[in-house]
Amino acid sequence: MRSWLRGSDLGFKLGTGFFAAFLVVIVLGIGFELWRQSMLTIEKFGFGFWLGEVWDPVSGEFGARPFIWGTLYSSVLALLLAGPIALGIAIYLSELCPARLRTPLTFLTELLAAIPSIVYGLWGIFVLVPVVRSLEQSFPQVLRGTPLFSGPAVGVGMLAAVLILAIMVIPFASSVAREVLKAVPSSQREAAYALGATRWEAIRAALFYARTGIIGSLILGFGRALGETMAVTMVIGNNPQITASLFQPQYTMSAVLANEFAEAADDLYLSALIEIGLVLFAITLLVNMASRVLIWQMNRPVRVPRAAPLPVDAATAGGAA
Repeated sequence: MRSWLRGSDLGFKLGTGFFAAFLVVIVLGIGFELWRQSMLTIEKFGFGFWLGEVWDPVSGEFGARPFIWGTLYSSVLALLLAGPIALGIAIYLSELCPARLRTPLTFLTELLAAIPSIVYGLWGIFVLVPVVRSLEQSFPQVLRGTPLFSGPAVGVGMLAAVLILAIMVIPFASSVAREVLKAVPSSQREAAYALGATRWEAIRAALFYARTGIIGSLILGFGRALGETMAVTMVIGNNPQITASLFQPQYTMSAVLANEFAEAADDLYLSALIEIGLVLFAITLLVNMASRVLIWQMNRPVRVPRAAPLPVDAATAGGAA
């Protein structure tokens, strides 16, 4: 009977291990297929594909630099805007919120993370874009002359994309950061209170203890912003140009895939789009892996080294004393 149970446990372990390995096979298969389908542009353009600024499918010129710039620029700005807000929400829900409000507020936060991207996009078109247009029109002319705020005040552009990305990243990053703060041992806070710390100082000690996991949650939100498609496509303006202006319409890698994949009439055009998808897949995968590693390091138990035994002479001397 015992040997049968051992065999059963081994079979169950192998079966579940197969399902886990199947996920790895799927990820590797996606990466391989994207690489294989983009070989035409890889062989023709090489690294020049990522350095070129001209995207003209009619003449066969493909440069992905504007899309890379738009993706990174919008994601970094959205993370800078959403990071402090997400961290504040996580601190309030895990440390300061009354017990009767913690559950409904946590539910609302998770509900915002579950709203489909297209819904955010529709809200952005009908609500956010008019607000951004009014804000841009009221900007002082002194600031309008700077590279950061130059361009027409139409509402559709990088600023609208950054705001809607920040709104979408906030619930995602705050939920992960809240779980990280909950994983901080209560002994950390109790030790701070025992040393005479105030509540803010105890929270600051918990934040310092959880700093690795918090950074991981922000990087995870950054990966969420990198791969966002529909909401950004609907408000960013979709113009392949490289500019620091928040008012100018720009383009992202996911947006160009959504807009032009159905129009790819020749093999070179299709291969260029697939290569953009390959790089977006690789960047998103690396960012999410980095964030998960940081969070795992946060949740890993700390091993306290055992004290070395005293030498025999020292122990004898202590006993004699």
